[in-house]
Amino acid sequence: MARVEHDPLGEHTVPADAYYGIQTLRASENFPISGLHAPADLVTATVLIKRAAALANIELGRLDARVGEAIVKSADEVAKGAMRDQFIVDIYQAGAGTSHNMNANEVLANIALELTGRKKGDYHSIEPHDDLNQSQSTNDSYPTAIKVAFLLRNDKLIEELQKLVASFRAKGNAYLEIVKMGRTEMQDAVPMTVGQEFHAFAASLEGEIKLLRDAEKYLYSVNMGATAIGTGLNVPKGYPEKCAAELAKLTRKPIVPASDMLAATWDQQGFVVYSAALRSLAIKIGKIASDLILLTSGPRAGLYEINLPALQPGSSIMPGKVNPVIPELMNIIAFRVMGNDTSVTLAAQHGQLQLNAYEPLEGLAVIESQHLLFRGSNVFRTKCIDGITVNEKTLEHYMATT
Repeated sequence: MARVEHDPLGEHTVPADAYYGIQTLRASENFPISGLHAPADLVTATVLIKRAAALANIELGRLDARVGEAIVKSADEVAKGAMRDQFIVDIYQAGAGTSHNMNANEVLANIALELTGRKKGDYHSIEPHDDLNQSQSTNDSYPTAIKVAFLLRNDKLIEELQKLVASFRAKGNAYLEIVKMGRTEMQDAVPMTVGQEFHAFAASLEGEIKLLRDAEKYLYSVNMGATAIGTGLNVPKGYPEKCAAELAKLTRKPIVPASDMLAATWDQQGFVVYSAALRSLAIKIGKIASDLILLTSGPRAGLYEINLPALQPGSSIMPGKVNPVIPELMNIIAFRVMGNDTSVTLAAQHGQLQLNAYEPLEGLAVIESQHLLFRGSNVFRTKCIDGITVNEKTLEHYMATT
């Protein structure tokens, strides 16, 4: 069973039970690249944008209250996790995010239609462009959604990092009196304690948490109300302020309209700064992971100062060998995050004139980095740091022979 929908290019059959529509289907057919679809945080952020826009448009008399209320309810459903399988556009897409935006418009429109007792595809009643995209363009709603997605994940990442810091602090306190040799340039330097080493790891990560909080501030300024290029075409007076206020209420972040909408529509500073903070965190975590690999090396021909939890056999040919798999994993994550930051840098630099068409890549890269660092920090803490023990006899031997 199928229904027929129309757009400026003609008509197309859409599965009868689909909540997406013709433009989503065209995009899905045009971009069969990775098989991966919009990250959950980006979907949530996008429907929050649509919710805020609907409320602002109702208040300003641009949207019928009954239609607007149905849109709000549909956005609430998706925000809670419903209909995620209806966001079918590949994450690798051209068009500056238009396909993702229309996917959201069509899904929310069809949910709203059913909520008001109508059939999917009855766009004479609730229309994906006229109603869901009222006072908007992809060029303001999509970058705002990306920023909101980053903000939604940043608090969770910081919370997980704080737990990792606490784990390092606990090890620092437990081994504060155990003396070891400090090293510079891989040569013996002067004595220190194991506790000091672990407290230093914690302090360095606390610096990264502060950097993430500072970088987040560059995401607060949004261009909702800029529409196509920043001139605010077809936007009623007061809309940018009301929309930003609704988003601030939804996210509990001090979101405000950009001071210059034309600049905000092409300027990628917020993405670049926040991605750079993630890169800095990745560099720090990778450095700590590499130190742990050195400190646990051996057990006979390496430093062998600490023991990491034995999680799995380390070789198919050498019985008893156990590898530092979690620190290795953290380095792999760090490498990926640094690569993602390079993608953000290139995408931000290559936008032309009044828009950056490469924002989908920036959003994808940063959201993946946030996810990897969030999950990785949890695994680093629970499967590695919490279980570290010290080889005191080894340390005593080094100090005695120095």
